[in-house]
Amino acid sequence: MDIILVPGLWLDASSWADVTPALEKAGHTVHPLTLPGVGAPQGDSAHLGIADWVDAVVDEIDALPGLVVLVGHSGGGNVVYGAADARPERVARVVFVDTFPPGDGGSIWEFPVVDGVVPFPGWDFFEEQEVADLDEETRARAAAGAKSVPAKIPTDPLLLTDTRRRQVPVTMLTGTVPAEEIRGIIASAPDWAGELVAVQNLDIIELHSGHWPQFSQPENLASAIVTAVGR
Repeated sequence: MDIILVPGLWLDASSWADVTPALEKAGHTVHPLTLPGVGAPQGDSAHLGIADWVDAVVDEIDALPGLVVLVGHSGGGNVVYGAADARPERVARVVFVDTFPPGDGGSIWEFPVVDGVVPFPGWDFFEEQEVADLDEETRARAAAGAKSVPAKIPTDPLLLTDTRRRQVPVTMLTGTVPAEEIRGIIASAPDWAGELVAVQNLDIIELHSGHWPQFSQPENLASAIVTAVGR
């Protein structure tokens, strides 16, 4: 299976480096992406919005011959879900890595803009449960590889137009929210989780990790992706 790996904010294709070997060993062809404008200054990236990131994934889908699996980490989940909305007939499964299916008009989050771009805000910006499993060496290595993202990307609304996306099987690989809590959200059906509730075929796999399992436990993440693809 062709697996397209989409990183979250501040990350590029190299963030999947410790995950891809196990996926390839399992027989899959892996396509880790670096999205447009990552690491670029304001002058080269100010025009880019979330639709440009979605288009980059759609271009990758269109370049491949058959069905694909889309894996999106964190904010990359918005990107892969937008791509599934654009090409629902080409996507065998969407895998969310510690994030939720976004709704139409949803955005990633708001982060400080510095010099016209959004730099990595540092580990202290995040909640303890998100970073607790990252030791100091791993934090330093990941932060050293972090790159700025275009200013519009984190807050730009995602446009969804094709309800067939809800028929695409979804697996949530959850590190910071227990599966039982996710099922409770589905049962109570709050407005903000409307897209999650609408997904017709949903699996939940607990990673028992923080928010960045590709750094803290890449083999476990790879194993969970292989399991998701095989369902």
